[in-house]
Amino acid sequence: MTGTSNGKPRGGRQGGNPPRKSQQGASVSNAASPQTQSRKAKSPRELAMDVLVKVAETGAYSNLQLNRTLQDARLERADAGLVTELVYGTIQRQLTLDYWLDKFVAKGVRKLQPWVHQLLRLSAYQLLYLDRIPSHAAVNEAVTIAKKRGHMGISGMVNGVLRSMDRGKSELSPDHIKHDDPAVRLSLRHSYPEWLVRRWLATYGAETTEAICAAGNDQPHASIRVNTLRTSREALLELLRESDYNAEASKIAPSGINVGKGGNMADTIEFREGLWSVQDESSMLVAEVVAPAAGMKVLDCCAAPGGKSTHLAELMGGKGKVWANDLHEHKRELIVSQTERLKLRNVEAITEDATQLSGRFAPGSMDAVLLDAPCSGFGVIRRKPEIRWTKTAGDVAEIAAVQHRLLDAVCGLVREGGVLVYSTCTMESEENEEQVAAFLQRHPEFERDAAGWPDTIANSLREAGVIGDDFNGQAQLLPHHFGSDGFFIARMVRRS
Repeated sequence: MTGTSNGKPRGGRQGGNPPRKSQQGASVSNAASPQTQSRKAKSPRELAMDVLVKVAETGAYSNLQLNRTLQDARLERADAGLVTELVYGTIQRQLTLDYWLDKFVAKGVRKLQPWVHQLLRLSAYQLLYLDRIPSHAAVNEAVTIAKKRGHMGISGMVNGVLRSMDRGKSELSPDHIKHDDPAVRLSLRHSYPEWLVRRWLATYGAETTEAICAAGNDQPHASIRVNTLRTSREALLELLRESDYNAEASKIAPSGINVGKGGNMADTIEFREGLWSVQDESSMLVAEVVAPAAGMKVLDCCAAPGGKSTHLAELMGGKGKVWANDLHEHKRELIVSQTERLKLRNVEAITEDATQLSGRFAPGSMDAVLLDAPCSGFGVIRRKPEIRWTKTAGDVAEIAAVQHRLLDAVCGLVREGGVLVYSTCTMESEENEEQVAAFLQRHPEFERDAAGWPDTIANSLREAGVIGDDFNGQAQLLPHHFGSDGFFIARMVRRS
């Protein structure tokens, strides 16, 4: 079993040029094939509409569908950026957009054809959330698409709805949405399903829940993890700044760098040479909390695409052994690709159902086991906005049951005095605090370990108010704490 909802981040929404752009990457971005040139090109807004329809009708992942569309269209950077912004922004804000559209569409948006519904959504998103786009451009382009795809009645309706919204948009802001029920109010203002808002209200209270919701709609920033076996953070910071990047050392991740307007940081010579990996700051903390030492035997149970496994290997100075496991062979190949790029020789990628790893390794054979478990993924909503609409409360319960089985299956591989780290990219107590508490009741041979956390990380979290004096070895990072993904990390040790 592998944590598919902990996968790679969605495509960025940022401009700029990387330090050294590869020629291959440049040709993909700018050159059009004869077949593409021979077809009548679609506008960025029409391409965005096509992606939104596909995601809504088939359940396609927005990042994958968007990437395919952009590869086929071969747009200039600015147009590709507009398509990306429209797709992610419209999915993020769709509940709020529908709330306002229903006031202008006579029969309500649910009666519309799917393409018309998505066209109105993405156009309303431009009117209400993108100040840099002139209203007339958004309206005129929507009318043009409506004429091309439909008939005069549809184009007239689209024109009327959008012009009415534009005239009254000063009243169409989240602050104008009122409701006595705080769950309904926050749901409509920030565009989240009501059931999820109610769960967060029960766990975190109104103020923190609103902060979580607002942060989930922010644009994710680019962050990279320095391969400290090849270079230093200071050297890479100097390189990036010399290339006119707004690069800053991460406040929480010792090997992390935040890059403003970084574009695709994986499409650079430096990335291909293994100087850095693209990874969210919160995710970087997981391997740091494992705190592996050179010469250790370490198992990463649900490892694909390999970010945490390779980080473990780097922290070990390339010495010792990391087994990076995944259920699927094609995902094992992703791990192999990562280790080869980073020139790591102490990682072995294997394929196995994580619940069966005890049949492959002897009991107590590992100095450290990392279970970065499959989860609901609500901590990465900024990168995968459709998660909020596709997951249900039932899904949370089902995935919690899987986590339960995984913990029981792998804990016996930890030696006495060894470390077990459990992590997820979600903020659900059922998958996090409650999961760990139940595990410790079933396995009293383990205990939480606050002392094993690196001091630099614990101090940063304490200064930010993430943990307090009662810190017991587990921490819940929320998206608004550092502008990074929501992550839960628990460090436990097996009693000697």
